[in-house]
Amino acid sequence: MRKQLAWYVHCMRKLSMRRLLNLFKLWLSFHVSKTLSRPFVWGAPAAIAIEPTTACNLRCPECPSGLRQFSRPTGNLSVELYRRMIDEVAPQALFLTLYFQGEPYLHPHFFELVDYARRKGLFTITSTNGHFLDSRRAHLTVVSGLDRLIISIDGVTQQSYAAYRKGGKLKQVLEGIQEVIHWKKELDSLTPEIVLQFLVVRPNEHEIPAVRQLAKEVGADRLVLKTAQIYDFENGSPLIPTIERYSRYRRLPNGKYSIKNPLKNQCWRMWNGFVMTWDGRLVPCCFDKDAQHQMGQFPRQSIKDIWYSPTYQHFRQQLLHARKNIDICRNCSEGLKVWS
Repeated sequence: MRKQLAWYVHCMRKLSMRRLLNLFKLWLSFHVSKTLSRPFVWGAPAAIAIEPTTACNLRCPECPSGLRQFSRPTGNLSVELYRRMIDEVAPQALFLTLYFQGEPYLHPHFFELVDYARRKGLFTITSTNGHFLDSRRAHLTVVSGLDRLIISIDGVTQQSYAAYRKGGKLKQVLEGIQEVIHWKKELDSLTPEIVLQFLVVRPNEHEIPAVRQLAKEVGADRLVLKTAQIYDFENGSPLIPTIERYSRYRRLPNGKYSIKNPLKNQCWRMWNGFVMTWDGRLVPCCFDKDAQHQMGQFPRQSIKDIWYSPTYQHFRQQLLHARKNIDICRNCSEGLKVWS
């Protein structure tokens, strides 16, 4: 209980009156926009995601990084570009996710990126496959001030884990988790919050009780069960779970599959924040993996100019009238209940 209270206090310290007011303005404009079916945006971006790199050590079957199938340029985020962007958004933004595609720990200056955002008062989050958490990097993870560390652990045996995390080693991931927990204790640090993420697919769905037990045994702060996105879901996939509540899709009488999401003409993400690729392209959300819906290019345009631009407003307008007609929205989990 004391630890949980300390965590809430830590999170509250990230807030300022300016950030709170900005969140309220975003929330209000989102609900007015839904009601009138017309996009109004009265606040600045509050939740930012930045892609450190497109590189990855694994070959996961439903991931452009893993498949090496990007249609856009690949590379590493420039520290100078990153700092310029953070300097512009930090006064009103609250959350920064250092992840989009790729493995963030492969960026040569990853801890510098985290530290800079921390010094700007942002709540920092990253998601990793956990293969680079040796003692040195685990120590730097804690020292950098990272607030939340999401570690993918998609199986409790090597066989089930490797069914999705192609090329991955479960033993190495578990050792990495222990290293981070060790350094948290050694440095008496509340952060990072360690969140184990279990992507439920057919080869590991029977291990849900076991992964709950594993999360307790290793000392994780939380376990999240995540539904898997399947690209060609209409024709089925050996990865789609048979336990229906952990699947984004339902099987139809004709044997085809459809997404459960009703795809209402609304999306909080379009009012809350954006994703920036490693080379400065602003896209509306994490489902636009190939940056096909580019809202603007930073730093040629300022974040403010892009956020309020006719291009962004037109995209929001489309979403409010016919979300199902936008390609990246047809396989989206926004509005779909996720079990944990």
